[in-house]
Amino acid sequence: MSIIDSAKSAAQTLVQRAMSKLVPLAPDSWIPGGIPDPLIARKHGLIGTPVSRLDGPLKVQGRARFSAEVDAADIAYAALVHATVPRGRIATLETAAARAAPGVILVMTHENAPRMNAPALFGSSPTAVGPADLPVMQDDRIHWNGQPIAIVLAETQEQADHARSLVVATYSIEPSITSLKAAKDAGPKPGLFMGEPLLTQIGDAEASLSAAPYKVDHLYRTPRHNHNPIELHGATIWWDGDTLVIHDATQMVTAQSLTMAGVFDLKPEQVHILSPYVGGGFGSKGLWVHQIIGAAAAKLAGRPVRIALSREGVYRVVGGRTLTEQRVAIGAEADGRFTSIIHSGIAAMTPHNNMPEPFILGTKVGYGADNFKLSVETVEMDIVANTFMRAPGEAVGTFALECAIDELAAEIGMDPVDLRIRNEPEKDPISGLPFSSRHVVEAWRQGAERFGWAERITTPGTRREGEWLIGMGCATGTYPYYRMPGAAARITLTNNGTATVEIAAHEMGMGTTTTTAIVAAERLGLSMDKINVRYGDSTIPGAIMAGGSQQTAAIGGAVIAAHNALVAQLLKMAGNDSPLAGLSPAEVGSEDGALVKLDDPTRRESYASILNRAQMDSIVASEEASPPLEIMHWSMHSHSAIFCEVAVSTITAETRVRRILGSFDCGRILNPKTARSQFRGGIIMGLGMALMEETQFDERNGRIMNPSLSEYHIPVHLDVPDIDVIWTDIADPHTPMGAHGIGEIGITGTAAAVANAVYNATGKRIRDLPITLDKLF
Repeated sequence: MSIIDSAKSAAQTLVQRAMSKLVPLAPDSWIPGGIPDPLIARKHGLIGTPVSRLDGPLKVQGRARFSAEVDAADIAYAALVHATVPRGRIATLETAAARAAPGVILVMTHENAPRMNAPALFGSSPTAVGPADLPVMQDDRIHWNGQPIAIVLAETQEQADHARSLVVATYSIEPSITSLKAAKDAGPKPGLFMGEPLLTQIGDAEASLSAAPYKVDHLYRTPRHNHNPIELHGATIWWDGDTLVIHDATQMVTAQSLTMAGVFDLKPEQVHILSPYVGGGFGSKGLWVHQIIGAAAAKLAGRPVRIALSREGVYRVVGGRTLTEQRVAIGAEADGRFTSIIHSGIAAMTPHNNMPEPFILGTKVGYGADNFKLSVETVEMDIVANTFMRAPGEAVGTFALECAIDELAAEIGMDPVDLRIRNEPEKDPISGLPFSSRHVVEAWRQGAERFGWAERITTPGTRREGEWLIGMGCATGTYPYYRMPGAAARITLTNNGTATVEIAAHEMGMGTTTTTAIVAAERLGLSMDKINVRYGDSTIPGAIMAGGSQQTAAIGGAVIAAHNALVAQLLKMAGNDSPLAGLSPAEVGSEDGALVKLDDPTRRESYASILNRAQMDSIVASEEASPPLEIMHWSMHSHSAIFCEVAVSTITAETRVRRILGSFDCGRILNPKTARSQFRGGIIMGLGMALMEETQFDERNGRIMNPSLSEYHIPVHLDVPDIDVIWTDIADPHTPMGAHGIGEIGITGTAAAVANAVYNATGKRIRDLPITLDKLF
């Protein structure tokens, strides 16, 4: 980071801290969401009705083109060569045989790569999304086992893959840190997440814990996890003169285009990224080194390049969730009231990025207590840069916290559900802010009744069916409501009654375009078939990242702003001859393809009438969303209550999840059909985290040892039980449409619910994920 960038970052931090003190003091009416979104009160429209995904027919018919399927004339196919040592320098690099192989167009290494700047590191500015602050293929240095050291371009993928095998490298190996023990011996550092310290202390938690009549104090461990989206990471890249065009699988078209522009010393408008379809992201589909290397090779070769990582290549190049060691200690009175919560520990990362697992975030808002001590420290290892994975921090943090609460319930002799409800806070326990909307107690009670929690046998290991021990467990999940700044929308309204809504957002299979069409149709007072949604293109105004479960809120806020601008333009255009003459935008709404006075529906004029009278075919309104000040004014979160039933074999120690229920409190549900799928998908990912997912890491040489789906296990159909999903559907009055994000809440709490059910079945506590056979024998 340059001195100028450092100064800007410091200034932004100071402004942010000042705002965080001032915004909570402002009247509600000054804050976005202070006046409830009118769509919250609309009970009989599209919102809340099940709608099939608009992109579904295209995908099942094979007409949806993903980034590595885009056609380009004279395309060259790429294959990467990876380093096999964790740290050092390239001593020799023999490429002659590869260059002479059939079909080979180019072999690019650090010796002939064009000069490029290091990508701006994620978090160093609002638009920086570089995975690490390392230069890409600019020198002979090796920073992790798997780092790309060469790229081969050939006429076919098979030729490129063969030529790659002919590249031979030797290394001058340097000392490296590839074990957690060595990293801890080198000394931990204070953790930072999104520029904020991962440290919170209120009162004297250690003294309170010592004095508590009931307490638990244990260490919980979670392993590395690797990303495995169905669509592998790939891009089709070419240069059109001085313009770089990238068809990419990404969750951040705008920010990625700006970061790539910095790498190649281009103006922002000289990088055009398109990403209409992404086959799963979960935090992994961002900027990695393969897009940069592919763009450089395309420039050298003067031809379009298709670079698609193999499954093993994803493990070598794309980071995942890092390992954690977490201490959770809770003190409580005899009635179950918490007096002390301690949640601390370490997360590993690299020296070249700053992506610790912020596992204390959920603990900061989950329960009330008199004293808190929460901290994350980081240790550094020479490994591929870790990154976001679904519910970063919360997924692993809720495992430790919710298992500890279950252990405390057993110590006190209380029902685990009752213990959680007993410690429900009235306001945010750390910030003191009021909750914008919190109905997790209703979620617990509805879920317990539907699941049949009252039938649970409290004594572990006593319910048996043949060889199987049966148990029930539960856990709370939480994930913050976010709405990141920079979102914008452009609405084009035509005189034939149709509208095009453009947003720089992303469709990763969760139904974004469908939900956007629903919201736009309701906002504009049109039917869904009159709405066209354009997205996934860096030339569209604004910047929306598909991450943090915030995309729907960001889109909603942007469409609100653009709609307000559109209404103002239409009223001005309508003039004095309109039934709407003299009305302000605040007095007008949209209904049935017309502008309507809110308290007098007889005063109305259709869009077509206004445009035709003005002799205009269309009108365009483009506007940025308001700053997301609401997240500083209220404490805003999604919540869940997860219930699980398992069976554990007394012969093989095999664990089978027999049924699971997620009871969610996530504001208003916009599309029940796609929401149910999102909740279930998160729960299934949580089952994988609980029972099977683990990156095997060779601490001798820093190499990932199970880089394939035959060795890295994730749930398949036969592993997935009946999953029941219910929700409160209580709108948050302070968010667009009354909705919260739902993309990540499903995974939070799931692993803990499974572990707690295993304890109820067997009497054995598993504090080290995954729960494998050897830990239950």
